[in-house]
Amino acid sequence: MATKGLLAKKIGMTQVFTEKGELLPVTVLEAGPCTVVGVRAVQKDGYGAVQLGFGTVKEKLVTKPQAGHYKKAGVAPHRHLREIRLKGDGNFELGQALKVDLFKAGELVDVTGTSKGKGFSGQHKRHHFGRGPVTHGSHNIKQPGSIGSSSTPSRVYKGMRMAGQLGNAQRTTIHLKVVRVDVDRNLLLVNGDVPGHKNSVVLVRDSVRQPKGAK
Repeated sequence: MATKGLLAKKIGMTQVFTEKGELLPVTVLEAGPCTVVGVRAVQKDGYGAVQLGFGTVKEKLVTKPQAGHYKKAGVAPHRHLREIRLKGDGNFELGQALKVDLFKAGELVDVTGTSKGKGFSGQHKRHHFGRGPVTHGSHNIKQPGSIGSSSTPSRVYKGMRMAGQLGNAQRTTIHLKVVRVDVDRNLLLVNGDVPGHKNSVVLVRDSVRQPKGAK
């Protein structure tokens, strides 16, 4: 489990140079400021977590239960609310503002978001199937092939890779290195790409597992 995290908005991608002259592709995230709306303690609630609010919204656009939840915490309503499971109770207080300086350059983070939805796609695009022969009058160019026997089991097994919905699913990219932290503009630059389209909201947490080969 993580020890800290922030909600962020994906701005886009660009390139930056390191001190060694290396060109790195980075994703620009507008991380925070996030407000602590709720705190969960292990002894009281059975698990440790923190609820973060991100983005402004008019009070008339939130439901009555949500408005009561924000009022109980003594904070203004937020457009996005997300709970992050923590390793232990954590050191957070209601109404506390968390900014991008929570992370430092060189840290490894995990970013969770919703991937771009690509609609109904065939098995070649969805599962990277190979094509069939294209010579000697073959019509088996983009066919999926056999999906099961007729006698045994006389049905299609669950999980068979076939055409269907592609994208629009929650995905997590792990072990992304923080390249730069811009405290003045609340920007977090991470090496590599993160799931989601521009202006989508993602969750940034510190990596709990070390990458393979790291000591």
